[in-house]
Amino acid sequence: MKTNFSLLFYMKRQKNYQLGPAPIYMRITVNGKRSEITTGRHCDPGRWNTEAGRANGTKEEIKAFNTYLDDMQKKVYEAHRLLTLADDLITAETIRNEFLGKTEKLQSLMEIFKEHNKKMEALLDKEYSKGTLTCFQTSLKHTQDFLKWKYKLADINIKQINHAFIMEYEFYLRSECKCANNSAVKNIRNFGKIIRICMANGWLTNDPFVKYKTKMKIVDRSYLTTGELQEIAVKVMATDRLAQVRDIFVFCCFTGLAYADVQKLHKRDIVTGVDGEKWISIKRKKTDTPSRIPILPAASALIQRYAEHPHSENTGKVLPVLSNQKMNAYLKEIADVCGIDKPITFHIARHTFATTVTLLNGVPIESVSKMLGHTNMKTTQHYAKILDIKVGADMALLKKKFAEGNSGI
Repeated sequence: MKTNFSLLFYMKRQKNYQLGPAPIYMRITVNGKRSEITTGRHCDPGRWNTEAGRANGTKEEIKAFNTYLDDMQKKVYEAHRLLTLADDLITAETIRNEFLGKTEKLQSLMEIFKEHNKKMEALLDKEYSKGTLTCFQTSLKHTQDFLKWKYKLADINIKQINHAFIMEYEFYLRSECKCANNSAVKNIRNFGKIIRICMANGWLTNDPFVKYKTKMKIVDRSYLTTGELQEIAVKVMATDRLAQVRDIFVFCCFTGLAYADVQKLHKRDIVTGVDGEKWISIKRKKTDTPSRIPILPAASALIQRYAEHPHSENTGKVLPVLSNQKMNAYLKEIADVCGIDKPITFHIARHTFATTVTLLNGVPIESVSKMLGHTNMKTTQHYAKILDIKVGADMALLKKKFAEGNSGI
């Protein structure tokens, strides 16, 4: 980062000063902030030249005095040069410490970020999912690219990170990377975790996020209506592969399982519930929270359909799930075949379970939240489009009462 650096020698007279030589100090100033060091030398006020920052005179002792100050000045400029070459933090204090030989190990942002991701990778499938790791790897790349774009640096000392840095980083994500609001916010939040690590270790004393505020925007989540779900479920597919993808998608529409959860769903995860019926009992891969779901007849029929499938017999998995990328590619084709004019991805199955299959049919939101494995009811309300679907259904009942003349009004 560009800095304004200056050096000044000046005479510092104490409050009780009366007569005689006064001490000479050296003042280092960087971007308006100062750090002072005593030179260990004194000078008679009558000989001190304030503008030159040196003593006037031609005697040997005066020449030696000025040469001493010249040497100090050279060493300070050398300290500034070394810090600049090393891309280290340049402040009045760091220059002073470099001059005095009191340098400390400076913490590198990229080293800390990479170390965090390395530890996250080591805990993959134990504490973190592949998706979470990918998000932090993306954030690391964005941060590296930002440093090159804004500061022409490959790395930076974490003490140089301040509120202005965060604001510039957010601007970069939105402008240069073309990130939408929620994507930019997620990257900033990932970066914020690295800052919290620095704060916890005492490498940073001031939180650069203290006055920073941003907010995720609510995104309307797409889901299938009853008619659209029925159309997909009964449609005769042109190939076995399309039929297989359709079946797994429909299974998740009736169970609420996310891709990662249905992909690892094992036959041992099908248990007998408190009601004597078959339930799915798992821990969600994303949040590691328990999720217990009674199996509806439509889902049960699909389990039976693939009970003897070679993949199921060889792996013990309930369904032969393809990669998420392939599933989504086939789902686009299925949507076209069924005449459904909306973008369909695998995750829409989970939204459909929360809306069309459960809430719209009167299942309490608390039960839906538990089956989805949510830790926050607000998440369920968002998934279930509670304001649109449930309110609409409730008002339909009210309209029916008015039509029957049973409203009491």
